[in-house]
Amino acid sequence: MQNKRITADKFRELLHDGMSIMFGGFMGVGTPEYLVAEIMRSGVKELTLIGNDTAFVDKGIGPLISNGQVKKVIASHIGTNPETGKKMISGELDVQLVPQGTLAEQIRAGGAGLGGFLTQTGLGTVVEENKQTLLVNGEKWLLEQPLRADLAILLASHADEAGNLTYDLTARNFNPVMALAADVVVAETRDIGALGSIPPVHVITPGALVDHLFMEAQ
Repeated sequence: MQNKRITADKFRELLHDGMSIMFGGFMGVGTPEYLVAEIMRSGVKELTLIGNDTAFVDKGIGPLISNGQVKKVIASHIGTNPETGKKMISGELDVQLVPQGTLAEQIRAGGAGLGGFLTQTGLGTVVEENKQTLLVNGEKWLLEQPLRADLAILLASHADEAGNLTYDLTARNFNPVMALAADVVVAETRDIGALGSIPPVHVITPGALVDHLFMEAQ
């Protein structure tokens, strides 16, 4: 069985300027903060971040925004992080706001290999600008494109050696769907048990989707 454990040094080797990173989390809950710290430590820049929100200045993905390593954010809201708003207004940061359900479905579509999907959310608003619309049975629909990323960083509560993951309550949020939609998937976890230590019925993200496992103490 492949050893999926990865050190901080090896994780940083996966990073490069200009890459796109999906991150789990909802206002920082479910975001792998040790992996975020390693991204900061690496010094990579011009990143595109894809996630529900930019959390807070000092929590979740927020420190990467404050540190000037991000060029674009695709998220459903930024209201809890004033630094994101400041950088957007000044032109330092490109922010693309997406309705939350649409964002989740874009990621799912990217993971499922779909060419896009139709929704009426956002019709007649700024969400519709520069996007294709279609008439279906006489109704207008907005075509949304799928989203994928170079890397997804997840936060799991438990993992086994094969990379099977489970999550704590609402910290699950965007993590499982992002495991499907990135070229490389790294999961931060507080422990890694033997194969079979997670009952199959409790596995939320199967190990086949997880490339690397990261633990704080290495």
